[in-house]
Amino acid sequence: MAAIDLIVLGILKKSPMSAYEIQKLVEYRNISKCVKISTPSIYKKALQLEEKGLIQGEIIREGKMPEKAVYTLTEAGEAEFERLMREISSSPIHLFLDFNAVIVNLDSLPREQQKKCVDEIAENIKTLKKNLENNLQVKSGVPDVPAAGLAVLRQQYILAQAMEEWIASVGPFDGTEG
Repeated sequence: MAAIDLIVLGILKKSPMSAYEIQKLVEYRNISKCVKISTPSIYKKALQLEEKGLIQGEIIREGKMPEKAVYTLTEAGEAEFERLMREISSSPIHLFLDFNAVIVNLDSLPREQQKKCVDEIAENIKTLKKNLENNLQVKSGVPDVPAAGLAVLRQQYILAQAMEEWIASVGPFDGTEG
C-alpha cells in the first residue's frame, strides 16, 4: 500500500530508526487513526522496503540490549518518497468511513435496531471527538510535535464535528416515520 510506504519512507527521511521506533512514532502521532497502518504492517513494510533497496538496515547493539536493525533511506528510497508524494497528492481523495456500510443498510433493520445502530455510531463519533480534543490539548505547544501533525489532528477534529452534525440529521428514530 502506497500510503504505508510513504509513512515509513517519510519517517526515515527525517532520521534513521528501527521498525519498533517507527511503530512508536506512528502511535505517538496517531497516524494509524487517519491511515490504515498496523504494528505488524510496519515491520513487514520495513522488510519489503529493504528488499526493494529503498531502505537499508544496519544491525546494531546498544549495551546489553538485543540487536536491532536501524533503517536509513537509500537514494532509491529518496526518489520513491518524492514519487509517492507527487502520486498521492495528485490522486482523487477518498474518505472511507467503515460505519457507512451500516448506514447504507439501515433500512434492512427494524426501526428500533436502526436507532440502536445510529446511537452507537453517534456515541463512537462523540468518543472520537473527545479523544481528538484531548490529543490537541496535550500536543498543542509541545516543541517536538510537528506543525503538520497538529494540522492533521485539527483536520480530524473538524471531520468529527461534521460527522456529529450529520449523524444528528439522520433520524428521527423515535418510533415515528421520518
